[in-house]
Amino acid sequence: MTDSIHYDDRETMDPERREAGLFARLPAQIALAKAKAPAMARLLAEVDAPAIRDRTALATLPVLRKSELTARQAAEPPFGGLNAEGPGELAHLFMSPGPIYDPQGSGPDPFRFARACWAAGFRPGDVVHNTLAYHFTPGGWMFDTGARAVGCAVIPAGGGNTEQQLAAIAQLKPTAFTGMPSFLKLLLERQEEAGQAATITKALVTGEALTQTLRQELGRRGVTVGQVYGTADLGQIAYEGPTSEGMILDEDLIVEIVRPGTGDPVPEGEIGEVVVTTFSGTYPLIRFATGDLSAFMAGTSPCGRTGMRLRGWLGRADQTTKIRGMFVHPGQVAQALKAVGGISRARLVVTNPEGRDTAVLRCEVPEAGADDLAGRLADAFRTAANLRAEVELVTPGALPGDGKVIEDARIYD
Repeated sequence: MTDSIHYDDRETMDPERREAGLFARLPAQIALAKAKAPAMARLLAEVDAPAIRDRTALATLPVLRKSELTARQAAEPPFGGLNAEGPGELAHLFMSPGPIYDPQGSGPDPFRFARACWAAGFRPGDVVHNTLAYHFTPGGWMFDTGARAVGCAVIPAGGGNTEQQLAAIAQLKPTAFTGMPSFLKLLLERQEEAGQAATITKALVTGEALTQTLRQELGRRGVTVGQVYGTADLGQIAYEGPTSEGMILDEDLIVEIVRPGTGDPVPEGEIGEVVVTTFSGTYPLIRFATGDLSAFMAGTSPCGRTGMRLRGWLGRADQTTKIRGMFVHPGQVAQALKAVGGISRARLVVTNPEGRDTAVLRCEVPEAGADDLAGRLADAFRTAANLRAEVELVTPGALPGDGKVIEDARIYD
């Protein structure tokens, strides 16, 4: 911790040096995953770890999808063979909805949340009122361990029990808050109604949208707010302080943005699925597709941190929909495009004129007038999805860069 703004010198490192350092570490991490996690060993069996030293090489590796975890874990309990440490070596074993089981390794900040807490203004001696759940799921522990690593005391409030929480706040006088921003707003309003002096001046929030209106309202009540984006399997992915623009990537991850349903990186600035490679020795996930949509931002944050930035959470990549009784997902669109080749981007648009489902596969191609391309695409899509679709060839750039592969534009009166 080098100054009052940045958690350590890594946050202001030259971006090229940071990138080189991450990829210098990557071959050893892939080798660890292959040696200690049986499912990763099978998934990466043909991968030459020393050769994976840049983003181009990384993009050739298979993607591991979060949507597969429940089935993987049922077939190979408890963690689907993706863990590099046995259950008895872990600090905690969590169960999230799904169910999905997540391992927590040892150490003072296993989810790497201390950096986000510091960016939000938490400092040694602060008392943190933590309202994330501690029961089975890791949310409460993620904030708890991060705040403790910074040097804060933590009130393990968990969720609900508003009256009890207000009583604890009145007696223990926390200076910081972690949880959902709407719950912080409720607590502050109830304090005001009761004539209770407010002591919370800083917050780190997650779990729901922090609108500009809500941020400003909390600011008027004297609370500065930062956000953190993380998952139970990966820990912190990105974070934001009160003076940041966008969300800054965690220093110990490699993050890619790929076209949903594929492992192919999208052009910079385009929305796609967040794919993460970790350096965890406990849960060494390589190219783990989160199912979340986001996009990289150009440049660096005005707060002085030089890490790559995300635009924040922009929705879910799983755009599976049912058309004429058949489920269709982005992977089937990708399969059809791969079978034909030469397609830069596509979008399946579903409408229902006169109450009948209609699917149109719009494809960006350099020459929209290619003789038999539309017919080959139609055949490939029918093979992949067992469904007919019209094909419309459009010029590059004609489709929106919003991360959607399937657009459900049906109208129901």
